[in-house]
Amino acid sequence: MAAQIKSLNEECGVFGVWGDPHAVELTHLGLHTLQHRGQEGAGIVGRTPAGLRRHYGFGLVSQVFAHPEDLQALRGPAALGHVRYSTAGGRILENIQPLLFRFADGAVALAHNGNLTNAMSLRAKLEASGAIFQSTSDTEVLMHLLRRSPKPTFVEQLKEALTQVHGGFAFALLTEQGLYAACDPQGFRPLVVGQLPSGGYVVCSETAALTAVGAELIKDIAPGELISITDQGLNSQAYTDKTQLAVCSMEFVYFARPDSEIHGVNVHQARVAMGRQLAKEQPAEADIVVGVPNSSLSAALGYAQASGIPYELGLVKSQYVARTFIQPTQALRERSVRMKLSVLKATVAGKRVVLVDDSIVRGTTAKQIVQLLKEAGAKSVHLRIASPPLRFPCFYGIDIQTTKELFAANHSVAEMKRILGVDSLGFLSVQGLEDSVGLQTTAPHRGLCVAYFTGQYPTPLDDYAANLHDELACLSMDLSEVNA
Repeated sequence: MAAQIKSLNEECGVFGVWGDPHAVELTHLGLHTLQHRGQEGAGIVGRTPAGLRRHYGFGLVSQVFAHPEDLQALRGPAALGHVRYSTAGGRILENIQPLLFRFADGAVALAHNGNLTNAMSLRAKLEASGAIFQSTSDTEVLMHLLRRSPKPTFVEQLKEALTQVHGGFAFALLTEQGLYAACDPQGFRPLVVGQLPSGGYVVCSETAALTAVGAELIKDIAPGELISITDQGLNSQAYTDKTQLAVCSMEFVYFARPDSEIHGVNVHQARVAMGRQLAKEQPAEADIVVGVPNSSLSAALGYAQASGIPYELGLVKSQYVARTFIQPTQALRERSVRMKLSVLKATVAGKRVVLVDDSIVRGTTAKQIVQLLKEAGAKSVHLRIASPPLRFPCFYGIDIQTTKELFAANHSVAEMKRILGVDSLGFLSVQGLEDSVGLQTTAPHRGLCVAYFTGQYPTPLDDYAANLHDELACLSMDLSEVNA
């Protein structure tokens, strides 16, 4: 098995405001709405009368901004905020975003959601030519490229820099002159722009955050698109014409809030459709359907609707425990499962239970939930997963860096069934996932990136290609099951 790939894969949240006197307060509220996208750290840069100023730190938004003066010092007509996804490596204060850079001709704040597949090679070249990096984050690479561009304007420099970075990214930048946002040529990571009643603009990761601050959606930022917002208004332009939509399918499966819309598709409705399709593809004889809170509840509802099996509340989640998938270590993930979930014994005792979960990544959570149900007296547990088996790493911004971490990459469905202790196990098909989301596009895979399930990546993997090749060769993966 190849050594684990070392990088900073992040599933984060960005939120920026331009042209509103309450920009910092709105950004603070927006970050609360995006807290599910990152719980390790948070930060806000405000455009103040004294220039760009930053407050940031480890912890939840409420912990980082625990005192009124934390926001007061950042007040002005524009702000940029970020919540960072907890990862196993790189937990240093310098990586908390937005990153703030000061130059002789002004300052630039930079926030990023995603992962650059060529960041390591670009960084090596930049360091060899004298560049000095302050963080270990791939985000910083973009700023070095931007500052080295010979183009005459900031926008032209940014466009040139964007064409040099590869992978998945949703960038937001704040200067004294404007707020800028751009998506990668595949649109892996979601990013939207909206308008406030005051006339100001908002750029953020999910439409739910627009709703929270009373902003009206203008549009999803398209693959390869650069948005510039200044006192003169909003301008949109393409920085490349080599684009093809491939939204991360895990946004619909797990990451995004159910009240968000991505390219016109409501996340809750997509998950309900996944559950309905799952019931058709993987039926089970059971008495009740139980969903794993919270991201699987929509799919469980859909399964119950299509199967005719009653939907019941069988698991209760504590709202004060962080999401287990994005805990930084395996030990913390295992410990937090029992902290956050409890079983309603009166509901499941003596019942044949269809347990619907959105995905199986490492298998830790699923195994413990099954044990909890059996301990509570469930007669049988039929596990149904509202996504295909996750067999391949993600290099576009999810903390799945190697096949060694993936349960389905190392075990057949029959083996997983035995290890998890379930009476039956079934997954949604890739085609079922694509049809359930139903993006209106002619792009391959209905505009979704499904590489985690198929191993067919929509872009070259650059710095990661050799490692993945070695891993798969060592693993001797049986690919006959991949699209089953």
